[in-house]
Amino acid sequence: MTLSKYTKMLTKKSTSKTLSENISVDCVVFGFDGNELHVLLIDREDEMKNVASAYALPGNLIYDHEDLNQAAERVLNELTGLTNIYLEQFGAFGNPNRIKKKEDQPWLKAVRTNPNARVVTIAYYALIRMSDFKLNPSSFAKEATWVPLKDIAHLPFDHFDILNQSVNYLRNNTKIRPVGYNLLPEKFTLNEMQKLYEAIFNKKIDNRNFRRKIINLEVLNKLDEKQEGVAHKPAIYYQFNKEKYHSYIEKGFFKFEF
Repeated sequence: MTLSKYTKMLTKKSTSKTLSENISVDCVVFGFDGNELHVLLIDREDEMKNVASAYALPGNLIYDHEDLNQAAERVLNELTGLTNIYLEQFGAFGNPNRIKKKEDQPWLKAVRTNPNARVVTIAYYALIRMSDFKLNPSSFAKEATWVPLKDIAHLPFDHFDILNQSVNYLRNNTKIRPVGYNLLPEKFTLNEMQKLYEAIFNKKIDNRNFRRKIINLEVLNKLDEKQEGVAHKPAIYYQFNKEKYHSYIEKGFFKFEF
């Protein structure tokens, strides 16, 4: 869909649903491929290929009749095709100059009725298993794609700041709540779980220290299954204890650090 077609579609929708000019939502969706963290980005229209920041976080203005959670779910679905994703709000970004960069003006003028309006955005984040979802972008998203977190150095507007704050939020949250239920396979080895934590914190973790601490949390069930067809000693598989896991999600625990 070209930008002109999208603008017409947006205008048509606005006759029955009024878009707020001043409030938007942006979504940071993390995925794990077994080795490193990825972030879901959208590639905007072809006309934007001449700018440094064609890729962006999935985000858009909200409708006046929506609450913020509804808007985040709708926007993520429209731009990536993802549905039934648990999104957690982690911050608000309201710097008066957040959408004033010169390189962002052509796109804003093409898709916004009032491109100079100040916009405050509410940011959400999610953790998902990449292989469980099929991407199906629409609206002004030409493509939705997974990009390794370490490879992202530039994004439009203040999206790079939003991304960095989401990473800090994820790391702080990981110290007081378990992660992995939405990122790891249904059954996994302790080594695979350790790789997830190393990807989140971007550092090597002592093997014995990690295993001791994660087992002491009693959040895992040890299975009577081992790896097959591997060159090294087969590792034992584990599953999350759902009851314990969700209890920790609600109540938290005291500083899981290593």
